[in-house]
Amino acid sequence: MMVDLALLQSVSYIAGALGVCVAAFYYVMTLRVQQANMKEAINNRRATFSNNMSQYACSEEWVKMFLDVIHMKWSDFDDFKKKYDSQINPEYTAKRAAVLSRYDLIGRQYKAGLINLDDIGAAGGYTMVIAWRKFKPIIEGYRGSEYPRDAYSDFEYVATAMMRKLSESDPDFVNKVKN
Repeated sequence: MMVDLALLQSVSYIAGALGVCVAAFYYVMTLRVQQANMKEAINNRRATFSNNMSQYACSEEWVKMFLDVIHMKWSDFDDFKKKYDSQINPEYTAKRAAVLSRYDLIGRQYKAGLINLDDIGAAGGYTMVIAWRKFKPIIEGYRGSEYPRDAYSDFEYVATAMMRKLSESDPDFVNKVKN
C-alpha cells in the first residue's frame, strides 16, 4: 500500500498546527493560574498588612510614642539638634526613629505595590502626613549633614501621595495639618 507524499505532508502540517494550538492553550491556562496566584498573594499581603497595622496602630504603646514624637518642639534645625539629637537625647531619638522608620517602611511597601493608599488611610494615614509635615525640615537638615540624600525618601513619597488623596476628599486638609 502506497501513501501519497502530499497526504503525509498534509498530515504533518495538521499535526504541527495542532501541537502549536495545544501549546498555546497550555500557555494561556498557565498564565491564568499564575495571575490567580498573584492576586491571592497580593490579597494575603494586604490582609497581613492591615492586620499588623491595626494591631500596632491601635496599641497604647504606639499612640504614646507617636504623641511624644509629634509634640516635640523646636524653632529650627539647630534648635532641634540641641534638644533632640542622638547624642543629646537618645530616648527621643529612639522614639523618632521608630515612628519615621515605620512610615518609611510603609512607603516602601506602597512603592512596591504591595499596599495601596486606601489600606494606609484606613490605618490612620493622616498621622503619616502630620509626621511628614512636622519632620520634613529636620529630615532635610540631616540629609544635608549626616544622613544619605535619600534617607526617608519612601516616607516622603507615601506621605505626599497620602496628602494628595486626603486633600481630594477634604480640600482644607492641608490647612488643618500644621507643624
